[in-house]
Amino acid sequence: GFGKVIKMVDDMISVLKKEQEDDDGKKEYCALQFDSSDDKKKALERTVEEHENAIATAKEAIATLTDEIAALEKGIKDLDKAVVEATEQRKAENVEYKDLMASDAAAKDLLNFAKNRLNKFYNPKLFKAAPKRELTEGERVAVNMGGTPPPTDAPGGIAGTGIGAFVQ
Repeated sequence: GFGKVIKMVDDMISVLKKEQEDDDGKKEYCALQFDSSDDKKKALERTVEEHENAIATAKEAIATLTDEIAALEKGIKDLDKAVVEATEQRKAENVEYKDLMASDAAAKDLLNFAKNRLNKFYNPKLFKAAPKRELTEGERVAVNMGGTPPPTDAPGGIAGTGIGAFVQ
């Protein structure tokens, strides 16, 4: 009897040793897997932290750019307003300039007319007679057929000189 029990106990011990070796191998494998999982977890936590920092940086950049865009839009509106004001000023100056040039031309014409009138009396060689009015074809036919020439236009302008108005 005892031999069988001892043999059974020995078999049991060998099975337990084998199971212990398997358990030790699994424990070592599990420890490696825990280390590997821990490393992966730490790497993922670092990546998450980096992404959160990048998101925060991007939000700050968006806020800054939004402020800059608002400032640029305000600047554009101010420039548009300045352009409108400058355009109005240039238009007013242009009207003023045209009036001045018209006045200058009228003054020159009046001076030339007066000079020519003075030349008529004091220096007849330099006197230039007023150009004759050119008849139209219909008027020439009427005159050639024995009719009277059409009446000339009444002189206008300053004192009947035909010179345009002097605007002050």
